[in-house]
Amino acid sequence: MKEFEFDLGEVLVDVVTGLQGVVMGRTQYITGCTHYGLLAQKLDKDGKVRDWEWMDEKRLKRTGKKISFDSVSVQKVTKPSKKLGGPAPAPPSL
Repeated sequence: MKEFEFDLGEVLVDVVTGLQGVVMGRTQYITGCTHYGLLAQKLDKDGKVRDWEWMDEKRLKRTGKKISFDSVSVQKVTKPSKKLGGPAPAPPSL
């Protein structure tokens, strides 16, 4: 199996459409195709995050930019004081 051409977090551009996005996922198929899931760096016209666009590797070129997720801080989640969710203690019966 061949190695991936592009790294996760790399910013790529689709030469066909001009879409520029960050590589968020990669998929290799047994048939030899490799696709990359790109997340556009701009919101849509309604201010919402767009869906990933999956592109074939041969359509993509490097921009020389890369996004690092190492600097993203994750807030520590504290354990809830009481149990949330799960099965009901007395589920309804028929």
